[in-house]
Amino acid sequence: MKKDFFNVLSVQEFIQKLHAFTPLHTHTVSIDAADGYVLAENIIAAENLPLASRSCMDGYAINAANVFGASEANPAYLESVGDIDIEQPASFTLKDGECAGIVTGGILPEGADAVVMIEHTESLGAGTVEIRKSLAPYENVMLKGEDAATGKDVFTAGTLIRPQEIGMLAALGIQEVSVYSPPRVGIISTGDELIPINEKPIVGQVRDVNSYTLAACARRAGAAATTYGLVEDKLDALKSALENALSENDVVFLSGGSSVGVRDLTVGAIDKIEDAEIINHGVAISPGKPLILAKCGNKAIWGLPGQVASAQVVMFVLGMPFLRYLGGNSKAFDQSRWPSKQAIISRNVASKPGREDYVRVSVTVKDGNTIATPVLGKSGLLKTMLQADGVTRIGADSEGIYEGTAVDVLFF
Repeated sequence: MKKDFFNVLSVQEFIQKLHAFTPLHTHTVSIDAADGYVLAENIIAAENLPLASRSCMDGYAINAANVFGASEANPAYLESVGDIDIEQPASFTLKDGECAGIVTGGILPEGADAVVMIEHTESLGAGTVEIRKSLAPYENVMLKGEDAATGKDVFTAGTLIRPQEIGMLAALGIQEVSVYSPPRVGIISTGDELIPINEKPIVGQVRDVNSYTLAACARRAGAAATTYGLVEDKLDALKSALENALSENDVVFLSGGSSVGVRDLTVGAIDKIEDAEIINHGVAISPGKPLILAKCGNKAIWGLPGQVASAQVVMFVLGMPFLRYLGGNSKAFDQSRWPSKQAIISRNVASKPGREDYVRVSVTVKDGNTIATPVLGKSGLLKTMLQADGVTRIGADSEGIYEGTAVDVLFF
């Protein structure tokens, strides 16, 4: 275990280590309670959706060939043979030169392949309808099975369930789904300088920030978070706290004690826990280089920096995606799928090659351009996180970015 002490990995190498953990067990939930979970099964349509081709508009069902070339200056004229009720299919078939009134959701009659919007028509009386627009086949039509086809996958395992997925499940008559269970997360803060937030600090003391911010990050990632309070800088106390949190959770985040120093005891405490194994200590990321990852069965122990801004950035970049991954989201580490926006960086930003830098930025719009302004400040200042809307990544092969460069901002 000691041989791996401070063996700095690249961010991608570290993420590969995280894939050694497996998503958690599954359970069944009603679709009423499924929002935010991840599907643990493929969903296969038992029927077509829609069951028949239906209109997307109020207007007239037509055969598109009958209005080819129609326009305001050169309208086509069709004969209406009736109106179609939304509750049941038409009892007639359209013939050449005929049309039928239809409402949104109405089923297309045989012989029709398009719907012209009511705005592009005029009834001339005696059943004659003027059509002032040319249409392509299937225009303004929801085709049979277009949303879901019988026997075909609608969703695959690993899909995040949002309100729109719930809507599709409801439309297919699916009342319950199998989902991955959200991870249970324990949060521990260590450091003799820390005091509870309800106490007044004296010089040399600071209130415990990380218990609250890390728990909030975990909950935002869909996890159930429990805080275990403050642990003094003593090896046995830290070992006991870790064992207690591990017994009740799938992941334990411990902030403080990950740097290389005499009072940094996380590595030693993990070393004393039965069946625990340190996977790595050190990641080529700034902020957050001293990050520790350990494994106890399929349970993970993270040793995060105690510095509050560093802990939050590491949690955003790696910790929260890991929790989403444990909750079944196989794409959780793919930053291209995160909420983001391209912006122009407002100044030069230097970076050290060999590590990924995550620079805090604020985002504004000026003269129609989206501008990312680096939020500068000493590493221990909380306000750098308050002023930032997100981070932009500088790759490990770069010495920085120049003013005016387009960057991707990953939003908190």
